[in-house]
Amino acid sequence: MRFPVNGAPHLPPKPRVNRLMGQVVLALLPAIAAHWWFFGWGIAIQIALACLFALGFEWGMLRLRQRRPRLFLTDGSALVTAVLFALCLPPLSPWWVSATGMLFAIVVAKHLYGGLGYNLFNPAMVGLAAVIIAFPTELSQWLTPRGPASAPPGLTESLLTVFSGVPPERLAWEALTSATPLELVRTGLQDQLLMSEIRTHPVFGTLGGRGWDWIGLATLLGGLWLVWQRVIGWHVPAAVILTTLLVTLPLWLIAPDLHASPLSQLFSGGLLLCAFFIATDPVSGSATPRGKLLFGAGVAILTLAIRRWGGFPDGVAFAVLLMNMLVPLIDRYTRPRVYGYAR
Repeated sequence: MRFPVNGAPHLPPKPRVNRLMGQVVLALLPAIAAHWWFFGWGIAIQIALACLFALGFEWGMLRLRQRRPRLFLTDGSALVTAVLFALCLPPLSPWWVSATGMLFAIVVAKHLYGGLGYNLFNPAMVGLAAVIIAFPTELSQWLTPRGPASAPPGLTESLLTVFSGVPPERLAWEALTSATPLELVRTGLQDQLLMSEIRTHPVFGTLGGRGWDWIGLATLLGGLWLVWQRVIGWHVPAAVILTTLLVTLPLWLIAPDLHASPLSQLFSGGLLLCAFFIATDPVSGSATPRGKLLFGAGVAILTLAIRRWGGFPDGVAFAVLLMNMLVPLIDRYTRPRVYGYAR
């Protein structure tokens, strides 16, 4: 039996950046579809706006840095940043929120540090942290998820709200929006309410928030597909999820009326999106196997701490950025031993 023999090099070539970015966007489609079903056309508008601003700022910075725009605009990195950023926004956020977020993500976090592959901080999380601080009111106006007695605004109403900053006359923010499950838990516990009392609110679902649990399951499906395709490793997602379970499960078992359940922590907010799509960024995250485990565990612990004691309902953006600062130190002390040399 004869086998085909090729010349050196024998290692397969690494996938191109645009192919990897395309796989990431493909894995996000289930979460985008679930988001659209429960919150309406706003998510599509936010993604379109974020992509438009991201490509515009990318083109401008490439021309300013005398780089070839066509080569870098087609690598897909700016689009992935835009989609991840848009998935973290309330669906009817005004257009200037996306513009500001992409300014910080693409111009400040990416190009001022040298461009793709040189950024110290996750660009999408830099943009999100900037708009959370700059526009706290706009970032708190989450729509009530679709339910038997409620439906999200249509395409025309969503467009008018996004580009004017105010809902149509027949609607009002009070009728359109409601507190997120994480916000209800945070404020309820601060007011010394019991979890059994907090969860009577109709915004809660089976696992986490109503609608949010399905979005979380769709995100989990896409993330597992990325692991199966070997686009990302298993270390960071496993560390984020297992650390969340290990920290929250004992507290919940001891005092279930004082602590949210582990599944509620995972399936409310952006923790699963972070575990598979944000904290796995190969540039701003840790590079060593043990370092990835520490990085993921740190993101989970900081997120849970901010949710409980911080000033924001969800601490994913700030947790990722804080751990980005520690990556050089983590990689320094988790380097694997080089063969033939002492550790």
